[in-house]
Amino acid sequence: MENPKLQKLYEDWLIEATIDDMQEKMGSGQLSAKELTLLYLKRMAEVDKNGPEINSVLEINPDALQIAESLDAERAVTGPRGPLHGIPVLVKDNIDTGDKMHTSAGSLALANSTASEDSFVAAQLRKAGAVILGKTNMTEWANFMTENMPNGYSSRGGQVLNPYSPGKFDVGGSSSGSGASIAANLAAAAIGTETSGSILSPASQNSLVGIKPTVGLVSRTGIIPIAHTQDTAGPMARTVKDAVYLLSAITGEDSSDPASGKNTYFLGTDFSQFLKIDGLSGKRIGIARDVYFEYINEEKQEVLNSAIAKLKEAGAEVVENVVIPSTKQEWGYDVLTHEFKTDLNEYLSKLSNRCAVHSLADVIAFNNRHSKKALQYGQTLLVESEKTSGTLTEGRYIQALEHDQYYSTIMGIDSVLETEQLDAIVFPNNIGAGIPAKAGYPSITVPAGYTAEGEPVGITFTGIAFSEPVLINIAYGYEQTSLARRAPKLGVEQTLVEK
Repeated sequence: MENPKLQKLYEDWLIEATIDDMQEKMGSGQLSAKELTLLYLKRMAEVDKNGPEINSVLEINPDALQIAESLDAERAVTGPRGPLHGIPVLVKDNIDTGDKMHTSAGSLALANSTASEDSFVAAQLRKAGAVILGKTNMTEWANFMTENMPNGYSSRGGQVLNPYSPGKFDVGGSSSGSGASIAANLAAAAIGTETSGSILSPASQNSLVGIKPTVGLVSRTGIIPIAHTQDTAGPMARTVKDAVYLLSAITGEDSSDPASGKNTYFLGTDFSQFLKIDGLSGKRIGIARDVYFEYINEEKQEVLNSAIAKLKEAGAEVVENVVIPSTKQEWGYDVLTHEFKTDLNEYLSKLSNRCAVHSLADVIAFNNRHSKKALQYGQTLLVESEKTSGTLTEGRYIQALEHDQYYSTIMGIDSVLETEQLDAIVFPNNIGAGIPAKAGYPSITVPAGYTAEGEPVGITFTGIAFSEPVLINIAYGYEQTSLARRAPKLGVEQTLVEK
């Protein structure tokens, strides 16, 4: 880096800088949004496509520097809009941005597709003054393309790696690039999406805070879908406060999304008011050990046991071995299989004529024509979904929908929260994400610690619909008690130390 001031900031300050740190430097004139953007671009050049080659960013917004400059000019005249003014953020490749970047869900079939307008989420980020720096790689079609596709792989972008041990630790999916990029300090924060575990999984695997909101809190308009009953976007960041800044920005009323009509609680809410350092005091938290903890090894269980001990130290009442009545229910994918065709066809039908595909059938045909590049792992889920009518009239779908709604809520999370008088339930990593996903309920995962080899472990807090304030209390209180997160060592950091 030719500019000595920026080189010093790059070496001594950028890694693990928080949004508050960035605002303090921009507010005091020590740094501009343009310069901050340049710092992150340098970081990408060193660790994403070179060095350890994390491969988390698909493309850079060609207008990013100009956007940052305009926000600097605005700050000089009228001051900052809020905590995201001039802050570079990344968004997942299934979120429309009405600019020069593409929106492809990682698919070669949509590699040249550009959106005619911003998604609601992207528009809200711009309104808050964020610099949308680029698009992140992801598990193709949000991991609803085929069985046994590796987390973080897409035919358009290749394989995303976990910065804590590239090529060794699972990166998590499907918001893999959003997770790996922020863990590697390539931007201040990112937006991911979740249908079932796709924010919580990469956040846990990359030692991040991930907030999966209640379905309806954040608009789904302009996001390539899987299933309308479960889809939502949400923030991924290195701290709870940074994630909450993004959550406040992306919520809002959207008449185009019927699910947002459920959000009568938090329109215009600044969720940072719920960041209470004593947020665990008096909270009653249940530990869902039965089945869920069996999926992780003893070492990871010990990491979580230490985290649970910290909950108690910070004033929470911990209830061990709470049982969700529907834990051992038969859970299928029929809802997703049926809704995917309906929802995707609606999205694809609106794409311009320059796009090669306008239906799920077109996507399957495109992949077959380009099978060598597009079908490294097959497309069994796409084919299975195409077999449905696309009208959501099948008895199999309606029965599965009623089953999932009943057993995830009334005979699931609602039941255990009420019976045990709980504020939240603890799950390990993203294990257990399926039940709140089917219910449309919120979860927040926070770094809990690491194995001896350095693999991240996350602790996840889940609550009832629109319980985000309580979950933020708990997550922030835990984070401030544990301070568990540490940055990955990517080689370039060692070089800086040696200098």
